Amino acid sequence: MSIESQHRSRTWPSMSDWFEVFPFGPRTQTDEQLIRVEEYEKDGNYTIRAELPGVDPDKDVEVVVDHGLLTVHAERTEETKDKKHTEFRYGSFTRSVRLPAGVKEDEIAASYDKGVLTVTAPIGKPEESGKKIEIKRET
Repeated sequence: MSIESQHRSRTWPSMSDWFEVFPFGPRTQTDEQLIRVEEYEKDGNYTIRAELPGVDPDKDVEVVVDHGLLTVHAERTEETKDKKHTEFRYGSFTRSVRLPAGVKEDEIAASYDKGVLTVTAPIGKPEESGKKIEIKRET
């Protein structure tokens, strides 16, 4: 190994350091690779769980429902300092899912415990969304 490559290896982090396990790491085409998310229906509820360790749910997480679309957005910033250097790690996560027909949007609840965000949406009887349009005859 040349002196130049030895110096470069001490200066630059290894490839594994670039892709270390960090919940809001490098962005890829699919956020599912970075954040474990599960969705399921059970006992009349639609539930979404997302592993979001190290975030403050009061400041860093937002859950929004709009016309049958549930969106979870989280941001994380972390800074470490020592005498010689400072490191910043940051990133964001957004996941949107179409809710099943009949979800009672006014009763959706979210909780955060030990790094896991759980959003529960009660499912009721689907409302009829179609409307028959009367055809008027012009004479």
